[in-house]
Amino acid sequence: MSARDNILSRIRAAQRRNGAPGADERMAVTAHIRAHPEGPRPSQTTDVIAGFMACALRLSTTVDQVAGMAEVPPAIARYLEQNNLPKSAVCWPEFFELEWEAAGIHIEARAAEGSDLVGITGAFCAIAETGTLLTLSGPGTPATNSLLPETHIAVVRAGRMVRSMEDAWKLLRDERGVNFMPRAANFISGPSRTADIEQTLVLGAHGPYRVHIVLVG
Repeated sequence: MSARDNILSRIRAAQRRNGAPGADERMAVTAHIRAHPEGPRPSQTTDVIAGFMACALRLSTTVDQVAGMAEVPPAIARYLEQNNLPKSAVCWPEFFELEWEAAGIHIEARAAEGSDLVGITGAFCAIAETGTLLTLSGPGTPATNSLLPETHIAVVRAGRMVRSMEDAWKLLRDERGVNFMPRAANFISGPSRTADIEQTLVLGAHGPYRVHIVLVG
């Protein structure tokens, strides 16, 4: 018996089931998975935008709000100035046509490399319950832009805000379908952090020191 068979047989024994799963049991499991039934969740009465911002701030993420996409470059320029950061960044291609030059920012639409200090991305959606961003890998959404630079700036549209992680997965299934899922889905909850050494919290241990969100709309 292989290790896998041994583990599965022990699980079935704990469930008081004998032998291999039959056709009816397999069909029941398949139907359950396809239905995506919702489990119990805490009630949420807070406005999703307010709830997201409160959670994000607790995670050491900073948040700015602007009315439209035209205001994104000036808002990012202000953030870079306030934090004495270079006005040079790499971005996802979808943002390349914004008026970066007028805001005094040199921008390149490409995947980040080790020498890039500021990366600008979007997000598939934002999760209000935890202040988390969900990004999907793909040719036009390189994951390195949120992982390699010391500063990650995310441009998030207010209409892409959902209440919970369950809602985020549902949105992904509804828009992409099970046959067109991305190779990777990354959940970003504030700057990189670790407490491995003497339980002392250190930011930027395995990724960005800073995460800044520009909320549009």
